[in-house]
Amino acid sequence: QVHLVESGGGLVQAGGSLGLSCSASGQDLGSYTVGWFRQAPGKEREFVAAVLWTGGSIDYADSVKGRLTISRDNAWITVTLRIDSLKPEDTAVYYCAADSDRTWPKRRRFEYRYWGQGTQVTVSS
Repeated sequence: QVHLVESGGGLVQAGGSLGLSCSASGQDLGSYTVGWFRQAPGKEREFVAAVLWTGGSIDYADSVKGRLTISRDNAWITVTLRIDSLKPEDTAVYYCAADSDRTWPKRRRFEYRYWGQGTQVTVSS
């Protein structure tokens, strides 16, 4: 069992930046591909970014490419999602997810076994 914890959400003005972190309680994420998803009010949860368990590949949704950066520390303790040039439409609950399966890319919700509780990001105009 992997217990994921997100942090770093909050209220930000449009045009600003925010960093979200994902970690696993009591263990590292070295064996897991980690993805970030978001769910805006009234919308489906959507994929935004993922980093392969090896760290060798990164994938971004086309809708956010260029404004998001996913990274992980060398010890695979934390996976960070940085969002730049925030827009009101980025307002959502952001979830990190992890899975040990080696398939790639991994953009669909059902491809991730473990999920965090989510962290709210609100962008004011």
